[in-house]
Amino acid sequence: MLIQSTMVSAIFALSIQLPLRFGVFSFAGVGSYGIGGYTTAILVTRHDCPILVAIALGTLLAAAIGYPMAWLLHRLSGLYLAMATVAFDLLVSVLAVNGGELTGGATGLFGVLVDVTTLHLVVITAVVVALVAVSEHGRLGRKIDVAREDPELSAALGIKVPRIRRIAFVLSGALGGLAGGLNTAMTTTIAPENISFALIILAVTMIVVGGVGSWKGAVIGAVVFTWLPTVLAFIGEWKGVVYGLIVAAVAIWLPGGIVGVSTDILHKLRRARRAGDIATAAPSGVDPSSVDPGSDVSPTDDGADDLPVVQTKELR
Repeated sequence: MLIQSTMVSAIFALSIQLPLRFGVFSFAGVGSYGIGGYTTAILVTRHDCPILVAIALGTLLAAAIGYPMAWLLHRLSGLYLAMATVAFDLLVSVLAVNGGELTGGATGLFGVLVDVTTLHLVVITAVVVALVAVSEHGRLGRKIDVAREDPELSAALGIKVPRIRRIAFVLSGALGGLAGGLNTAMTTTIAPENISFALIILAVTMIVVGGVGSWKGAVIGAVVFTWLPTVLAFIGEWKGVVYGLIVAAVAIWLPGGIVGVSTDILHKLRRARRAGDIATAAPSGVDPSSVDPGSDVSPTDDGADDLPVVQTKELR
């Protein structure tokens, strides 16, 4: 069960991390999670819809709602945009509570008895992670990075920043809806408490601890916070305190998240190894410390300074 929960949490975390990487400070993935979950439950329990079809329709509905939301919120950014998307999440929760027979009211919907195997979850999660990872590289990845870091420069380069923002909302909605549908199929139930404000806090915590800049951070954060409550179960009522201390410590001392720290360590190790290679290859009489490890000039090019210098004049 924990393995299945980890995969669902990874997809859900990506629904928050992806728009942040696009430069869109949005938590609408939480509301989309509820939309996908309730759509799946309603289609299965009321209309005997096949589970994979129900999850697909819930994903499409959540993505479709993301598009007009992008249009409505296109003038907002930063904290104002974040507050607007949190309001959307809470609105979905309120609609679920007051949905009457359709949503099951405050008790939610139960009895979503379907056959979703671990293999289904593995395949879906692998496809989603692969697609998100591909979006971080190549020409598309560079466009996203420029649009996030400098929208004005992006516009000058011909990059359509509003279009990128709309894509971010749609993809976030699709990922959130997919995670919600899978979670409903896995737990056989969905209730308003499953899309409460606590879910927003969990999503932010996963991203902050894992790292915002890459899909790896979302996946690592999902793994940590899916398994951490189980690991800390032995300390009983102090579990919440220790949990909070761990989160606070990571936020203070690891501002780049686990992925950021790992990347820094790898860079330092590569630089140290390159410096060691330069020291080994340096000719006698040359101080290796005077050679920049990041330089493209090989220390074996001794004698190059003894070559005659030919001065040229620019032809007009």
